[in-house]
Amino acid sequence: MQIDTPQQAPAPLPPRPVQGGWTTRGWLGAGSAAALVLLLVLIGCGVWVLGHATDVNERLTERWSPALIASVRMESALINQETGIRGYGMTGKRGFLEPYRDGVAQEKAADGELARLAEGDERAAADLARVRAHSGRWQATTARPVSEAADPVGSAQQHTESGKAAFDAVRAALTEQQTHIEAERDQARDDLDAARDLRNMVFTAIACVVLALIALAFAGLRRGVQVPLDRLRADVREIADGRFEHSIALSGPADLRALAADVDGMRRRLAGELEFSDRARAQLDEQATDLRRSNEELEQFAYVASHDLQEPLRKVASFCQLLERRYADQLDDRAKQYIDFAVDGANRMQTLIGDLLAFSRVGRLHAEDVDVSLETVLRRTLNSLGMVIEEAGAVLTHDPLPVVHGDPTQLGVLLQNLISNSVKFRAPGAVPRIHISAHEPADGAEGDGPRWEFAVSDNGIGIGQEYAERIFVIFQRLHTRDTYPGNGIGLALCKKIVEYHGGAITLDTGHTPGTRFVFTLPLASTDADPTDADPTDAASAGSGS
Repeated sequence: MQIDTPQQAPAPLPPRPVQGGWTTRGWLGAGSAAALVLLLVLIGCGVWVLGHATDVNERLTERWSPALIASVRMESALINQETGIRGYGMTGKRGFLEPYRDGVAQEKAADGELARLAEGDERAAADLARVRAHSGRWQATTARPVSEAADPVGSAQQHTESGKAAFDAVRAALTEQQTHIEAERDQARDDLDAARDLRNMVFTAIACVVLALIALAFAGLRRGVQVPLDRLRADVREIADGRFEHSIALSGPADLRALAADVDGMRRRLAGELEFSDRARAQLDEQATDLRRSNEELEQFAYVASHDLQEPLRKVASFCQLLERRYADQLDDRAKQYIDFAVDGANRMQTLIGDLLAFSRVGRLHAEDVDVSLETVLRRTLNSLGMVIEEAGAVLTHDPLPVVHGDPTQLGVLLQNLISNSVKFRAPGAVPRIHISAHEPADGAEGDGPRWEFAVSDNGIGIGQEYAERIFVIFQRLHTRDTYPGNGIGLALCKKIVEYHGGAITLDTGHTPGTRFVFTLPLASTDADPTDADPTDAASAGSGS
């Protein structure tokens, strides 16, 4: 039967063109850069405003307020000096000089503080110089002469008018100094208020700009990314639901449009492959129908081969033998040899037909696979081969055999062929020794699960390593029929049976002397009692190599 090959899958369609433009990364990069520049400018303004407010605050709290306090302390010190000198001049008691001396010390301390705070300010330095000048003049004309005079009362009366005028000048200088300092302090306070207002305005503006940037970023991401992605997701969901004819819209930045174009290209490719798959499935359904019809015809042929074809062969052999017996005295040796050839050919044809039927039925005509006790299968197989084993004087041993899952009839054929091969291909002059071993389950290949590993070994003539693959091919023989009988189907049948059970069979090329075949079978699938199916029916189906 000819099987048509499905036509070639459709070639990929060219991608839909995508117009140029900014990508999502480009938009995000440009927007982030612009926002960063704006934020840096705002941060710079904020830093400047904070610095300006700090300077104004320092000018108020670190200069003019301490300067006013120092000026007041200097005024208080000078008043204490004037009070002490006046009391000493009126009474002549030296106890009044203590306030004077304390006032001098306090004046020096206040003068040093004012000198430090007046650095860099010409008017403050001039005010301090004026206060120093008037204070020094009063000290020179009144305070020191009275404090050092032998007659302080008379000296005080002598310097009363000049001392009063000099101290009034000191008071006036201090008043002017404090007025200027207060004016500077008030100006600094006003500047500080203005700086605070400016700071509040700048930080309010920064907050508003940040909120605006967040809003713009949200709106931009929504319009440029989220909306196109939602549209793409909706289109993809339409396709995922099976509507492959639905086209995907291209929108958004360039990279999202490119992504949509790629997904749409994949949709078109899937639609084409789905159409191709539907056509191929329909074609395969037609071929499956043809195969079923062909299998039915093959089964009919197998029936004909097993009955109708073998019947003429039996007649040929029977009538040839009858001819030889009835006309034996009229036939010469050559004629008898020709009759033997015909009978032998008919018998071998019958055997070959039986072997071919057994080979074709593996995996096609069988009972349902069950858990099988190999001990039972081996015992019944040995009963079938009892005469052959006894004639050869073979010694067969085996490990305890487990329960496996499979077809009991085919497993009987497997053991029968391997044991009969070991007996048939025995070494001349040696007692055939055959051993069947079983190894604990091991993990099989991926997806196979655990399996038992079995081996049938003997001490026969062995098989060369170069024939390790050839011996499993049907009709492949290593010896002539005159040397060892058989059709070359036995090992091919074993290989087909093992592979039907999901295992593998190989020749152990390292085993000497003799031959060792290794094969695997699946574990029993249940804990139920194994089936004791009688494999004796398979004995007639087995064939040695």
